[in-house]
Amino acid sequence: MSDGQHQLTIINREKLVLSGVLQVLNYDEEEILLETTMGHLTIKGNGFNISTLSLETGNLEVSGRVNNLNYSEGKGARGKGLWQRLFR
Repeated sequence: MSDGQHQLTIINREKLVLSGVLQVLNYDEEEILLETTMGHLTIKGNGFNISTLSLETGNLEVSGRVNNLNYSEGKGARGKGLWQRLFR
């Protein structure tokens, strides 16, 4: 995704469609950790299955039950870095 935009759509807590995915950092049946253009995204739940992944376009589709989403600053984020936050 060349324009750096990030979009997340959840359908009935059973399907996620994401754009702006830079990298899948970790993946198992209960947790997915992604690097997106807006920071790290942790998705927690159960029964996760990645049905579509294209890092060239930044698109990802996941099925499974979504219980929690959490964003944190990361390499792709446009916010302050870790050292800047620690030493302010």
